[in-house]
Amino acid sequence: MTEQIICRDLTLGYEGVPVAENLNFTVCQGDYLCILGENGSGKSTLIKAILGLKQGMSGTLEWSGGIRRGEVGYLPQQTMVQRDFPASVREIVLSGCLAGCGHRPFFSKAQKQLAADNMERLGIAALADRCYRDLSGGQQQRVLLARALCATKKILLLDEPVTGLDPKAQTELYDLIASLNKQGTTIIMVSHDPGAALAYATHILLMGDRGQLFCGTAEDYKKHMGGDLYAGD
Repeated sequence: MTEQIICRDLTLGYEGVPVAENLNFTVCQGDYLCILGENGSGKSTLIKAILGLKQGMSGTLEWSGGIRRGEVGYLPQQTMVQRDFPASVREIVLSGCLAGCGHRPFFSKAQKQLAADNMERLGIAALADRCYRDLSGGQQQRVLLARALCATKKILLLDEPVTGLDPKAQTELYDLIASLNKQGTTIIMVSHDPGAALAYATHILLMGDRGQLFCGTAEDYKKHMGGDLYAGD
């Protein structure tokens, strides 16, 4: 498989104080990597490093296989203010194309078609003219996922994507993400839910107090960790 992200002996921190040390993992095309760990284990800091918003104190985080750092579709955790954003579904999905506009003050026909295709792909085409803040939590997450796909279909970075959703909506979103992965999109998902991680992910990165506790396939996690380590709050 083609390597896309290679992390070697990466240490991340703030003002000289490490929060995650000696991280080593590789993400290949088509992987579904789930990053587990308690609050304070450095998951958010690692997300910033992947997005290019945070430099490591030591070690390296490199992109490979023709992938550029900017080719990551990002679905962040939502704040209450963001959930109440007064824009149409179409406008929010289209905003995922902004990086490709360059100096053009408008979206191209191809970008508008891409947005329409991704809304259809995620089952929200009928909501295109609806106001985002009037949608359910599950519908909003589908809108944001469509937006992320407009930025790129190569790698999606999802930060706690099912937070605040009811069980039915959680299952539907997990299934949708798994479907995108089966279609070839690489998934990197931060989660507090080890059960869902083991049900859907191909690889697990378990982060603990200032370090990496496990990195490998989901099957190896089941065999060697034996459920003794719970990666949640």
